[in-house]
Amino acid sequence: MKENGGRGSTSPCAACKLLRRRCTQECVFAPYFPGDEPQKFASVHKVFGASNVSKMLQELPEYQRGDAVSSMVYEANARIKDPVYGCVGTISSLQQQVDFLQTQLAISQAELVHMKMQQFSSMSGGGTAVNSPENVSPPSSRYSQSSTTNSLFTMDMVVDQANIGAPLWSC
Repeated sequence: MKENGGRGSTSPCAACKLLRRRCTQECVFAPYFPGDEPQKFASVHKVFGASNVSKMLQELPEYQRGDAVSSMVYEANARIKDPVYGCVGTISSLQQQVDFLQTQLAISQAELVHMKMQQFSSMSGGGTAVNSPENVSPPSSRYSQSSTTNSLFTMDMVVDQANIGAPLWSC
């Protein structure tokens, strides 16, 4: 329950407005469902029910109630949007996007390595071996050599994972 401008009148919380009851000082909903955000409680009430929400809030310590209400609001909105899967559907969709983008990144990295290898072989000359000592400059530091080796090795593993089930590109 909120004081309204010092006049002594109070405005009920969104829960009490929706449930058409008097909002008291002890109202468990008042701190989390302000009267100016009625849709917040309406969606939670529609999915979970006011009685269940009240029980959940009363069982929690006060410092956890705000996070619990945020979670309930998110889940309720997701459940209204997708009644079958709720927020699990959103998580699954985002995970599929991450997987797709990781595959695209692996393909791009593989193409970049391929182009660097072609550039290196074209710079090394036509008749000499690519790995001959006169065509390979020594690394400037031990870190750069291990980093390059590690990067190429990691790239091979990422590309191998991306190859499962689908070709990377057609030649």
